[in-house]
Amino acid sequence: MNLDTEISHLIELMPASGRMMTKIVSQPQQTKVIETSLPMPWQQGIRPILINFDLWRNLSRPQRDLLLLRSVSGLIGVKWFKPNIYQAIAAAGLLGLVIEISQADAVGMMVAGGLSAIAINQIWRSNRSLQKELDADESAISVASRRGYTETEAARHLLSALETVAQIENRPLNFTELLRSQNLRVIGNLSPVAVPSNLRTEK
Repeated sequence: MNLDTEISHLIELMPASGRMMTKIVSQPQQTKVIETSLPMPWQQGIRPILINFDLWRNLSRPQRDLLLLRSVSGLIGVKWFKPNIYQAIAAAGLLGLVIEISQADAVGMMVAGGLSAIAINQIWRSNRSLQKELDADESAISVASRRGYTETEAARHLLSALETVAQIENRPLNFTELLRSQNLRVIGNLSPVAVPSNLRTEK
């Protein structure tokens, strides 16, 4: 595998937002095939996608394509400041905290601070939820369908990529990966059993 050619192909594969927000970084010393980290609210720059290309070469082209698209979708899907009810509660709580501090109201400070903490915790959990993981898979499949794959093919390639990566890394699939795999089997017409809605919405 020619590293420059492979990276050029992967960059070309990405959606435009992925090219603007992410960067592929060769990381030969890491034990994972591909790795990304949840970007924190204060990290507004380029989001790295770390790939061990020595391990990466063990995947087929379709597996590599879907795995890359999935990583990109996961990164650009993190929205810390997307307007919603929890953002509004957090902002109101922080504003209230500032006001209560200025008035030296201990009870008010506790109430406002607690309200903000609950809302911020909910935002944090929503960005790490199973639904976010499933959304990233489905977004990757959607992009792949504009890159020459059918939806069914893309789901099956991503499913096989998950399983192959686990084999390369000499580990079992974790609980989230098992649920993702089941959802991909449904999209790939390999199973009629969907992921239960209560698990999808659990945070």
